[in-house]
Amino acid sequence: MNIRPASPSDAPAIWSIIGPVIRAGETYALDRDMSEAEALAYWMGEDRETFVAEDEAGEVIGTYYLKPNHAGGGRHIANCGYMTSAAATGRGIARAMCAHSLDRARERGFKGMQFNFVVSTNTRAVALWESFGFETVGRLPGAFEHPSPGFVDALVMFKAL
Repeated sequence: MNIRPASPSDAPAIWSIIGPVIRAGETYALDRDMSEAEALAYWMGEDRETFVAEDEAGEVIGTYYLKPNHAGGGRHIANCGYMTSAAATGRGIARAMCAHSLDRARERGFKGMQFNFVVSTNTRAVALWESFGFETVGRLPGAFEHPSPGFVDALVMFKAL
């Protein structure tokens, strides 16, 4: 697997990954009906670095972004979002992207990484982040409206770098 910076030509492959995740509405607090252009503008915005993970054949199977969590006095803490293609689930892609993002965040001088809104029912992600040393530092009761179980908690997770 190879992880590299995304280019504008990766937009269709990125959309093929993020579109279904956004539409499912189970893990991200994004408008399920946002357009492809809106979703790509969000994921590949100028305020963030966007990366893609490719398999051995060069197919994009995952993507993540890295950005400052806040401006001003909060700009030393990183924030990321990660998505993998459905076909790549369970192959270690998210783990590789998380490791890559932590290295990149350190290279950029970030002092910590914070995930602001981890949906509590996304147990695979929670377990993965915990395996990297992230701690749940906050719980937002009923903050996310999941399409199946309804209102579920969102977690704030943090790791010092």
